[in-house]
Amino acid sequence: MKSHKYLYGAMSLLSLLGFIGIFTEEKGFLGFFAFAVNLEYFFIKSDEMLEEYMNKSASRAFYCGMIMTAIITTIYFLFQNRAGHDALSIGFASGWAVSVIVYALSTAFYGFKEKWELSND
Repeated sequence: MKSHKYLYGAMSLLSLLGFIGIFTEEKGFLGFFAFAVNLEYFFIKSDEMLEEYMNKSASRAFYCGMIMTAIITTIYFLFQNRAGHDALSIGFASGWAVSVIVYALSTAFYGFKEKWELSND
């Protein structure tokens, strides 16, 4: 269980890719700074509740991302007359973005919920 805590915290290393957006013209990389919020997992106590809500958040994000990839790819392919690889690239990017957003919001929700329940006891 302790190693999972470090895996969750290690996702914060993705935020280092945000510096590419600062030092180059590729501003899309600035979005990687959102992963810096995962630094907190290096410092919090890992327990069964943390494992449970991280698993729920990850599965929810995966399914939302896959559904969004399929929807966006289909829309761009059929209605925007894009080539298959263009539509798929846009679909993958949209699905990945939705996955990250859903994961972040879901873990924040469960984290706030747990802290709120602990403070009301």
